[in-house]
Amino acid sequence: MNNSRRLVLILSAISGLLSFVLIFFVFNMMKQKESKPMEEIAAVPQVSATEAAGQMLIRLAVIEVYPEYLQAYLDAASTVGGESVAKEPGVVCIFPMQMKNEPNQMRIIEIYRNQEAYQNHLQTKHFLTYKNGTLHMVKSLDLQEMRPMHPEAMPLIFNKFFAE
Repeated sequence: MNNSRRLVLILSAISGLLSFVLIFFVFNMMKQKESKPMEEIAAVPQVSATEAAGQMLIRLAVIEVYPEYLQAYLDAASTVGGESVAKEPGVVCIFPMQMKNEPNQMRIIEIYRNQEAYQNHLQTKHFLTYKNGTLHMVKSLDLQEMRPMHPEAMPLIFNKFFAE
């Protein structure tokens, strides 16, 4: 397979994953709104998808783990994302994945409401426990900043996904 075809496949996969994560985010936001009093919902400023996307910090973490630490890393990484989303209002998504054909390769899609939410996340006990506990396990780490290519289409995608 030539490099340009491989790049297209990788970019397509990343695009699909980001779409899935954003769908998950909207679904969770819809669930949260259903359980909040109307006064609280009305107090939240409404922004367009373009404005929200402009404020978000979206990152793809590309991680390679040393083979001898693979299981220990998987154990550590399996809980920090869920804990972050549950405890931190500014953390939209932390979605860790392991490549099937290269098990030492991890990808984590991270979406934060804004830069401030990301900075707050870096100071939390659960993140620091993960980071400090896995530093010696990680062979390489590349944090790639991402942006949605068509944020205006996100509500349409989400509505279609959740249509019965």
